[in-house]
This record gives sequence, C-alpha cells and structure tokens, in this order.
Amino acid sequence: MAHEHNHEEHAGHHHGPTVLTSVNRALIIGAILNTVYVIVEFGMGFYYHSLALAADAGHNLSDVASLLLSLLAFRLARVRQTPGFTYGYRKSTVLASLTNAVILLITIGAILWESISRFRHPEPVAGGAVAWVAGLGILVNAASAMLFFRNKEHDLNAKGAYLHLVVDALVSLGVVVAGVLITYTGWTWLDPLIGILVAIIIMGSTWRLLTDSLRLSMDGIPADIDLPDVLADLRAVAGVQDVHHVHVWAMSTTENALTAHLVLAPNLSVAAVNKLKADARHRLEHRKISHATLETEIGAGDDCGSEVC
Repeated sequence: MAHEHNHEEHAGHHHGPTVLTSVNRALIIGAILNTVYVIVEFGMGFYYHSLALAADAGHNLSDVASLLLSLLAFRLARVRQTPGFTYGYRKSTVLASLTNAVILLITIGAILWESISRFRHPEPVAGGAVAWVAGLGILVNAASAMLFFRNKEHDLNAKGAYLHLVVDALVSLGVVVAGVLITYTGWTWLDPLIGILVAIIIMGSTWRLLTDSLRLSMDGIPADIDLPDVLADLRAVAGVQDVHHVHVWAMSTTENALTAHLVLAPNLSVAAVNKLKADARHRLEHRKISHATLETEIGAGDDCGSEVC
C-alpha cells in the first residue's frame, strides 16, 4: 500500500518563555539578595569572632553558586541554534538542575556529618547578635524562596533553587530555635538534633529532584507527562486511525518535544490533514508538549508491535 509522508514541526509555544522570564528574574534577584547577605554574615562573623556565622556564610555561598549556575544555564538556553547545536543550548538547564541536586545532597551530607560530630563533641550555640544575624538569614532565604514558589512545579531549576533556599531558611530557623532553647535549658544536644531532622525532611524532595533531572538528562519521558493520555488524545483526533513510533523527551526544563507517526484515514484532502495536525498540536500543548514533529501515513502503516517504538 502506498504511503504519504508529510513532516511538519510546530515551533511555537505559549508557556515556556513566560516561565523562563519569570525564573530568570527570580534568579537575578535571589542571587543579589543572597550575595549581600553572605557578605554581611561574613563581616558579622569576623567582627564577633564567630566561627558559627562564618561557617553558615560559607554554607550560604552554595546558594549563590547554585543560583549563578542556573542563571548561566538560562542564558545559554536563549542562545539561538547553531549548525552544531540545532536545539541551541536548552539542555544546559537540565544539566544545571542535575548539578543543583548533587550540590543539595552534598550539603545535606555535610549537615548530617556536622550534626553527628556535635553529638560527640557538643559546642555552645552563639546567642545575642549571632542569633539575630541567623534570624535575618531566615528572612532573606524565605523571601528568595518565595520568588521561585510559583514556578517550582513547572521548571526543575526553579525547584532546585527553591529547595536550596528552603534548606538554608530551615537551617537558620533551627539555629535560632536551638540557640534560644539552649540558652534557657542548657540542652546542647538540641542543636545537632535539629540539624538531623532538617536534613531528613529535605532529603525526600532532593531525591525527587535528582531522579527527575537524571530522567531528563537521559531523554526519558518527563514525570509530568502521561504517555497513555497523550496517545489517547492523538487517537481521538478526527481522521487519525492509529499512532505509533512515539517519542517524548525534554528539550529543556520548561520545553518538551514529541515525534510521532499518525496513521490517517484514506481519501483525506490536504486541508483536512492540515486541520487534523493543528488539532493534534493543540491537544499536545495542553499536555505540556510545545514542540511536535508529526509524520502522516495513509492506511494501516507499519506493524510496530508496540505503541512506542
């Protein structure tokens, strides 16, 4: 049976650029806020001869590095395609989110290690001015985290930045609470205990970020896309008899792509095929797939033996 092949790619999308612009702005503001706070905290630590503040400032530097890394990735994502990189540098956002997840795991490991060490060798928690500076850290990190709250479920880099900042806000809160309690009770073991609890709470979300990043870096189907629903939507398009050779992957942390073969009913006009494709792309956009390359075939098509080949 004769086959008709027609390739067409849909490059337009609605939500990706908006998310990118919002996250990019949040990254810039967050990086500035945290850089200023790190400088202040280092200065206060030096002025009050506080190793605790100096160490916490070093910990907050990981936030600044993470935010700058994500910002660089978003800048690269906007670079136009080249003969050597036909997708541009969109994938750099996935690599940045994977790096952020690894940094978070290392940070959690450091918190656990320090907490266990302090169980064996208790140290007094600095009070007074040190507690006030830690309290300021709560405000800075919480405010920065809120910048990413809206987009944390739409972009992995926003999620990574959000988790980084929440970790530091919780750590600062733990330091303040433990400091106040220890001042009145003398229970020095509260400090490492709160550190361990914070690390355990954050571990779940960090592990999810890591697995999602690994999935996207290996061109796996993004976690928020349900392939059976995508196939059902495409098969529901008027004039489509079957769908096969379906591939879905992430071009970046905000943009997903799909290629598929659509087996069409015979005797469709060119206008009908174009309308059919427009309908298919519209359905895919509602499934968070903004880039679709659709190939059409007349008749039963090849026997794939599987929905996804």
